[in-house]
Formats: sequence, C-alpha cells, structure tokens
Amino acid sequence: MKSVEGGVTAPCGFLAAGIAAGIKKDKKDMAMICSRKPCQAAGTFTKNLVKAAPVKWDQEVVYGGGTVQAVVVNSGVANACTGEEGYGYCRETAQKAAEVLELSPSQVLVASTGVIGAQIPIEKIKKGIETMAPLLSESREAGALAAEAIMTTDTVKKEIAVSIEIGGKTVTLGGMCKGSGMIHPNMCTMLGFVTTDACISKEMLQKALSASVADTYNMVSVDGDTSTNDTVLLLANGMAGNPMITGPGEDYDAFLEALNEVNTYLAKQIAGDGEGATALFEVKVIQAATKEQAVTLSKSIITSNLTKAAIFGHDANWGRILCAMGYSGAQFDPEKVDLYFESAAGRIKIIENGVSTGYSEEEATRILSEKEVTAVADIKMGEASATAWGCDLTYDYVKINADYRS
Repeated sequence: MKSVEGGVTAPCGFLAAGIAAGIKKDKKDMAMICSRKPCQAAGTFTKNLVKAAPVKWDQEVVYGGGTVQAVVVNSGVANACTGEEGYGYCRETAQKAAEVLELSPSQVLVASTGVIGAQIPIEKIKKGIETMAPLLSESREAGALAAEAIMTTDTVKKEIAVSIEIGGKTVTLGGMCKGSGMIHPNMCTMLGFVTTDACISKEMLQKALSASVADTYNMVSVDGDTSTNDTVLLLANGMAGNPMITGPGEDYDAFLEALNEVNTYLAKQIAGDGEGATALFEVKVIQAATKEQAVTLSKSIITSNLTKAAIFGHDANWGRILCAMGYSGAQFDPEKVDLYFESAAGRIKIIENGVSTGYSEEEATRILSEKEVTAVADIKMGEASATAWGCDLTYDYVKINADYRS
C-alpha cells in the first residue's frame, strides 16, 4: 500500500469543487464530487432516531440499488428537523445537480451539516450548483477545496489517499471528512466521503464499508452526542480496470485493508480536531476475552468526561479510567488490570494488577503533555483487542458550543 497525494480526486475519474455560496459569511460552504462514470454506492448512516432530511434521501438512493454519479454537500445548515419542506429541498438539490450534470436525480446524493432546525437557503444551494459545475476538476487543488468547503467548527481540512495493486492493476482510494463536535458516531456533525476507482460489486462495497466503519468511525467520540446527520458514503466507478471483486478472497481483503487505512486516518483526524481539543486521546484495550468486551471498555474510557479533563490537565488520574471501565457494563477483574500511558515522550506503567506502581508523577505528566497520548489497558483475559479515539475536554469546548448559533 502506498500513500498518494490528494483526497477524493486522487482515484481515476473523480472530479470535485468547493466554493463560497453565501450560506456562511466569508467562508467556503458548498462542495461537489462527481464521477465521469456511474458508480456503485455504499453508505452508513446515523442511528439517531432523529434523522436529517439528507440522511433519508441518501438512504433511499443507496439502498434503492441504482448507480450514483454525484454528491452535493453544504455546510452551515444541517437540514435536520425540517419536515417535508426540508426533504423537498433535498429533492430540489438533486434535481438541480442532475440538470446541470445531465444525470438522473436518483444518481445524486446530498449531505448537509451545521445548525439543526433551520431550512436550507435553497436558492443559494441551486446557484452554488450552477457555479460549481464548470469548476469541477480532477486536480489535487479541487479536492482540497471540496474538503475545506465541508468544514464547520473543524480547524483543519481532513483528506487522504492511498493506492494498492489488485489483479495487476493500480487501485486508488481517496477520502475527505468533516467533524469536530457532536461526534459520537453510531451508524454508523460527521460526514465522510470516500471515492475509489476499484471495480467491485455493490454488495461487496457495502460489506467492506460496514465492516470498516465498525473499527474506525464508530470507535471515535468527542462529546458523546450522536449527530442527526452522520453519513459515510463510498463510491466506486470501476475505472481502475481490475477484475471485478464479487466475493471474499485476496482481492477483497486487499481492498478492505486500504479502506481501513483511509477510514482510520480520517477517524483519528476527527478525534484529534475535536472542538477545543489540545490532544488526541487513544485508548487500547488488550488481552480481552472478546472483541465486544474490548470495544465496550475502550469506548467507555474515551467518553468519560472526568478522564478527558484529566488528559487536558496532563494528570495521570488513573482512578478515573478504572472507574469508567467499571461502569461500562463489561465484566472483568479490576484486580488484574495493568495500565500504561505512552506518547512520543515515552511509556510508563501506572498500575499493575489494579494497584499503583508508585510511578513518578513528573514522568507521567511529561508523557501526557504530548499532542497524541495513548492509554493501554491490559485486562489479561484473552487475545482480543480494540482501539478507540477521543480527545481532551477543554474550556474552549464549552465556549465553542455555548455560542455555536451566533
């Protein structure tokens, strides 16, 4: 597997654009992705009972079984809790994109992110589509502009691309996402878009995405709030010319590995860019009896506000971690747990068999003062493991969310 410069435009045949359509003040706020050829499409969506209109539209398109060729994204307004009018605006968006790109509306996916409860400015959306259509490009810069245009409280754009060899052909995957607050995916406000020129059946594409999401985006939490708009879309146009992947095997495994690489990177980018965050907080639970147990324990730790606050303070307050493990619902023996903290500054064993090792607080603080910090909990029950990602809880998180709408 090789890293490739770029994002969603890295795979063959994918174009993108990003502009300021006037939805937000003086910021890019609309993006478009388009393929030169029809794509197989897969998607995972929020399990929040309150689903935004674009989620409902995309579920119908993706699960309807047809091909897809374009995605239109706006930031600034979520189009959530907007009733029939909001869903109608999804239809109008798709119709407008279909008109300018000479497609069918059923080949257009839509996504929105931003404030819940407001209707999207549909005329600005339509004008934005007209503006973007002639700007669509396969260039590296076009992909970067699209990644920038979908940001809300994100501080950096998030994109990646990799290539692998399948059946003697070079296959490329590119991705971009946005997410900084209201992040606790369960599909699975978080949006992710992955493009690939792989030749793969719709069934195997959806299988790969669902498997990958479970170990990547769904292992992220910034604040414990599952968005109304969580969406990850995966489009495959087949232009790499590899033998069609129609079932399990070496080719599928290679594709899944590359997809996991893309999604893991994007998931960690979201966690590290959590609203107000100063550190990426990674939690590994090892030697668990089952994968489910490891997942439950690791996610309980990264969602603990007291633990997140301790990470912000560079405080090795390990009792909060054991506490979070204890109320997770997973069964384990607290008196057999070993806990380590590690970062670029080193590694230190904090507790052994549930009791403090008498570690140096100064050394622990030095390790916890890095921008990426990992806690490793060894529960000594088996061979399963899981990794989750979050961030510290800072004063700025409250400031950002106290005046989000203003």
